[in-house]
Amino acid sequence: MIFATVGTQLPFDRLLIGLDSWAERNPGIPVLAQAGTSRQRFRNIETVGQLSQSQFLSTFREARLVVAHAGMGTILSAAELGKPLILMPRRAKFGEHRNDHQNDTAQEMARLSNVTIVEDGEALHAALDLAAARGFEAMPGGAEQSGTSLDPLLEVIRDFIWDDAVSQAAAMPRQRKAA
Repeated sequence: MIFATVGTQLPFDRLLIGLDSWAERNPGIPVLAQAGTSRQRFRNIETVGQLSQSQFLSTFREARLVVAHAGMGTILSAAELGKPLILMPRRAKFGEHRNDHQNDTAQEMARLSNVTIVEDGEALHAALDLAAARGFEAMPGGAEQSGTSLDPLLEVIRDFIWDDAVSQAAAMPRQRKAA
């Protein structure tokens, strides 16, 4: 099963439409998507608005592949569970987010062996086809569920988050106290 999650802030129909059109050509591969606030109806994937935390974790564990926006929670979950991950960053120009910070996140995470970055539906189809041809296994050298320490991978992600938070804080103007 492929599990897709798009986060909770804004609809991300571009990802879901791409996944739905791929699923139409691959009817034997079940796809479940946590679709958030999307109002679209999809014919070839099963969607739910929101899963509880326990349902989300259970579904994530069962999935052979995860397709998602470039949210850090999803990236950390994939790293911890050793799941191959296809990320499509949300884009401000399409009204999917307020800014393009997910592009920065995706570019940094692209160096991880379990992560594939796509920018559009065509690239998503190609990445899904490749993942299916590999039997939905992570690339060699990727994180594994048992026997391999994930500490180095998680440290890269934590460093990225910390460095980004420090950079943002430094760029913010200091607020003056009202007298």
